[in-house]
Amino acid sequence: MRDKKKISLPAKLINGGIAGLVGVTCVFPIDLAKTRLQNQQGQAVYTGMRDCLVKTIRSEGFFGVYRGAAVNLTLVTPEKAIKLAANDFFRQLLSQDGKELSLVREMLAGCGAGTCQVVVTSPMEMLKIQLQDAGRLAAHQQKALGQDRLSAVAASHSPPGLHHRQPYVSESATAYQRPSATAIARDLLRTQGLAGLYKGLGATLLRDVPFSVIYFPLFANINKLGQENLEEKASFLHSFVSGCVAGSVAAVAVTPLDVLKTRIQTLKKGLGEDTYNGIIDCARKVWIHEGPTAFMKGATCRALVIAPLFGIAQGVYFIGIGEYVMDFFK
Repeated sequence: MRDKKKISLPAKLINGGIAGLVGVTCVFPIDLAKTRLQNQQGQAVYTGMRDCLVKTIRSEGFFGVYRGAAVNLTLVTPEKAIKLAANDFFRQLLSQDGKELSLVREMLAGCGAGTCQVVVTSPMEMLKIQLQDAGRLAAHQQKALGQDRLSAVAASHSPPGLHHRQPYVSESATAYQRPSATAIARDLLRTQGLAGLYKGLGATLLRDVPFSVIYFPLFANINKLGQENLEEKASFLHSFVSGCVAGSVAAVAVTPLDVLKTRIQTLKKGLGEDTYNGIIDCARKVWIHEGPTAFMKGATCRALVIAPLFGIAQGVYFIGIGEYVMDFFK
């Protein structure tokens, strides 16, 4: 087996990119359900992950569950590459004469990796969320329109002596156009500049840094159990399971922060839904209007997304596909 410490940076980037593409393709529908469930306020359109996926396929077709996937697939390669390579870089930087890293140093390496990745993660998630949530907004508005029509019918059958105010129906509820990533990005750049694409950057950092602080040390220590010595890689199966376990634990732990990030980065809201002016305002309104359980919305979906995503990522990374690609070109 090859020594992990001698893997070149290009090989690491190839590993991270391939892992990201495979992982996102496998779990994206569940990620879409997570976004829609987290954005629900008041009267829910979906009762859970399965209901969300079934209704999405019925109303938008099979490829509806992959709405926004193009953005993710385009940017996931640099995102995963940066995250995995940065963690390796910081681990080597913090290592002392080949000795094993202490838990504190492992957490610092994870913190560095999480901080580096948001350069790509923040705009990627910003665009992806708008596309993923478009179907929920359309369904929410149609539901509101249907209720308004029922109210209008009830009013028309009331006794003639009573006067009822006609229900207000917004134009957005009657004519909804699905956005495109290009149009959203162009509009944000024109109206808000580069800062528009980085809306929710603070919330993204608040989620990704703690995630990496939890994930990378936990993965390293679980994965270490499958290594006979420090110079050898663990088996694919062990690396995969290690990534799944560490990913699911970290994902559930930071779900409240992910809910805040998703709400803040969602540009368009349904009728009667709250808007937010930052992390604190978002947390306060969610707590007051929806209760503490709202902070765990989509936790199951998030665990089901992150576990295989990072399991695949670490499996590919530790198999060393990038090394074989580099050797082939040499």
